[in-house]
Amino acid sequence: MKRKELEQILNDLLQPHLIKDFCPNGLQVQGSEEISKIVSGVTATEALIDKAIEIGADTIFVHHGYFWKNEHQPITGMKYRRIQKLIANNINLFAYHLPLDIHPELGNNAQLAKLLGIKPTGPLELGNPTSVGVQGELPFGIDGESFKALISNKLDRECLHIAAPSNKTIKTVAWCTGGGQGYIDLAASQGIDAYITGEASEQTTHVAREMDIHFFAAGHHATERYGAKAVGEHLVTEFGLDVTFIDIDNPV
Repeated sequence: MKRKELEQILNDLLQPHLIKDFCPNGLQVQGSEEISKIVSGVTATEALIDKAIEIGADTIFVHHGYFWKNEHQPITGMKYRRIQKLIANNINLFAYHLPLDIHPELGNNAQLAKLLGIKPTGPLELGNPTSVGVQGELPFGIDGESFKALISNKLDRECLHIAAPSNKTIKTVAWCTGGGQGYIDLAASQGIDAYITGEASEQTTHVAREMDIHFFAAGHHATERYGAKAVGEHLVTEFGLDVTFIDIDNPV
């Protein structure tokens, strides 16, 4: 497959034009025109690039790429080493941030819901079809500690749980993978029982306690392992491409 063809497939699938983001989505670093072996992963770290080089990949597809808004612009140090290895080895880098979070079937939010058995019911930002936060329902009521155990088991990562003071049974859930702790206020204001994301901030504890909502922080990386993997599997199934998902572990 040609690079331009893969780029069009990914853009048609993830539709980056629909949402404003903090980085460019799509082809970020140009490499080989011919696509024969793809590595997918969460973040385009030097370790992931080294793995791609090791197995002879010509393309990397990730959720967290480069060129973030307000970042230091000179290509020096860590940024230089990453980009230099991509260029020296003629490797394409494709990255899709928010478009990969919100895809209704293959996205990080959708894949996390599938893993935890949550049925999505609509956007957390009511009336916004590109809402980064989502809400849904569990097929059964569950207490906070049991839900913590379920999340920890499914993600293979110890989950932080800040319990709602009422210790209410959890039936309705809102979530946003990665660093989406700021959406807890919106979830609580809608009377949702629990909110799941990847990270916590100091003020998150106070919101959970004072607005009586269960809060779960299950790891930025851990909650976002599944979108890039799902897109890779889609490329294998639908287009017969050679795609390998490589998980570079991250405890955060």
